[in-house]
Amino acid sequence: MFELNPDQRRTLLVIARQSIASVLGGRVPEWNAEDFDPVLREPAGAFVTLNTPDGDLRGCIGSIQAVHPLYQAVASSAIAAAFRDPRFPPLHPGELEQLHLEISVMGPIEVVTNVEEIVVGRDGLIMSQGRNAGLLLPQVASEYRWDRETFLIQTCLKAGLSRNAWRSKDCRIEKFSALVFGE
Repeated sequence: MFELNPDQRRTLLVIARQSIASVLGGRVPEWNAEDFDPVLREPAGAFVTLNTPDGDLRGCIGSIQAVHPLYQAVASSAIAAAFRDPRFPPLHPGELEQLHLEISVMGPIEVVTNVEEIVVGRDGLIMSQGRNAGLLLPQVASEYRWDRETFLIQTCLKAGLSRNAWRSKDCRIEKFSALVFGE
């Protein structure tokens, strides 16, 4: 699991906001790996969440796997959350200044063999069955004050599965932790 100091967290938040601003300005954001400390160049999965001033979701997309350096994962996730989240229209220029950005740096993914292992508020969930899959970040269950069963049901629904699919032997349940911070 990544540990990030306050400067590294601030840097990632700047990367997220400036990446979105670049696209809004018609430019392709460019980042030089040499400008970042080694921790931010380590491969990591990351999600970027955009919230309105009222706390409503405005976009959230990310990468589960540690494929790209963390700074790149944050930049591409921020752009995707702003312009490619299918639940929302693309961001328009006057909107960015009003939004609150939150970053979730993904920890390792583990298969759940007993749902009693799941700790609400610490664990995020990935539910998959057949071609359907869905993910909810750890903070979602806390924000909605869900218990474990409700969290499992809601993750099933996010995946497009029946609410009790998590009880099925062919449903794969995975958990992960995340380092979550925002503006």
